[in-house]
Formats: sequence, structure tokens, C-alpha cells
Amino acid sequence: MMLLLTVADGASSAMADPSLDLDRLEESGITVLESLLHDLEPLVNRRRAQGTLPLLTFGELYAPLNPAQRAFLDAVRAVAPEQLQGASRRLPAPDPREQFEKIENQPVRLPDGNPVDDQYLPKKTYQAYQKMMQAMQKNLGKRLWVESGYRSPAHQLYLFVFYLPKHNHSIRETNRFVALPRCSEHGSPARQAIDFINEQGINGEDKPKEFEALPEYAWLQKNAGRFGFHLSYPRSNSANTSFEPWHWHYEGEK
Repeated sequence: MMLLLTVADGASSAMADPSLDLDRLEESGITVLESLLHDLEPLVNRRRAQGTLPLLTFGELYAPLNPAQRAFLDAVRAVAPEQLQGASRRLPAPDPREQFEKIENQPVRLPDGNPVDDQYLPKKTYQAYQKMMQAMQKNLGKRLWVESGYRSPAHQLYLFVFYLPKHNHSIRETNRFVALPRCSEHGSPARQAIDFINEQGINGEDKPKEFEALPEYAWLQKNAGRFGFHLSYPRSNSANTSFEPWHWHYEGEK
């Protein structure tokens, strides 16, 4: 299914406090974050069930929130990549006319037993991915699936704040694993990222060492460049980002 992206990138009406402690949120900020995640849960669950969560807009994200919660999101959005020791850089925003292919009913389950959510890829990335998987299937009798493809900047913002508690409420540490909105390859079709998962549910976030040992990963290392895909964060990367063998981006075939 092909869709047109609708970009609603309006900022909230609340004024952002730009003085977030990047190393660890203050207790008042943690309290606001906890209430924010609680109040967004119904929206996120509904959009996930509809298969449209990756296309979430800022207007939709902000709608259920009170002024303090909106100001918190504004403050996170105001963090400049330069403040995070070069760990991030701004990438081109999605074109409002971008066409996406929806990927539904993938026959793979996550390590927790849940099915993979519906995903989206820009048309050119999707076509290159399918071509690459046909070649992998022919060579290995195996293929990889899309655990995460396109994520709108609003969805990326939600994911960033969702993972803050898992990283000691540190914006700097969270950014090593989850990019800020506008800095994520998942939200920039010009450099579209795919997080891969194999048929047995081995992925990067839960089982990075097992993913690195997969024959599918070895095949990607040898062949992905022929199809325009490149490993974004190798072990030796200088971006202060963790090694991510599952995360590849598309630059186009040469």
C-alpha cells in the first residue's frame, strides 16, 4: 500500500525551558515525564493498533498533554546536537510529498512474543530492500524483516522520552541509543534507516551479540553495499553511538 506523508510540524503553544540538565533530569522533570508517558499511552496504543504509529504528527502527539508536559517536549526538541559532544547531527527533513510503502503482517515475532508493528519505508528504499532480500534468500535460504523503518519526527520524539527512564533519565546517555528527532536516519528518507530482525526474532535491541553472529549479518557485510545499504554505526564509529549491527541506511545504488 502506498501512502502520502502528511507533515504537521507545528510547535506547541507552551514555552520551552531550555535549561534541561543533559546528564540527568531534575526530579521535577522526572515527575513531568512520568505523567507525560502515562497520558500518551492511550494515543500510542491506539495508533499502534491502527498500524499508523510511525506516521504520528507533532499536533497529534501534543494534543493530549497539558502545558507543562508540552513544555517538557519543547525543551527536549530544543536540545542542539552540538550539546551532545558530536553524537548527533541534523538530517534532511522528510518531504511532505514523500510516498511510502506500508509493510504489514510480517511473519516474525519480537523476543517478547508480540508481532512486529506495521512499518513504512519510502518507495525507493522499499524497492531496494526487496531486491536485496531476494538476493539473500537465493544465497542463504534466509531473509531479514523490518523491525523499524520510517519514524516521523514526532514518533522519534516520543521514543526518545520513552527511553529516558531506561537510561537514568540522562538525555546525553539516551542519545547514544536513540537519536533526537531530526537527527534520526529513521526519520530522514534521504538516508532512510532500517532496523532488521530475523525470522527467529533475533534483533539488535534485545540480542545484539546474537544478531552480530547471524549468517544474515555476515551476508549484509559482504553484499549490502551493492544494493545501496550501509552499516550506520560500526564498532569503530566516531559518533559516540553504540555499535548497531542491525541498523543499516539506504543511500541509493551507485
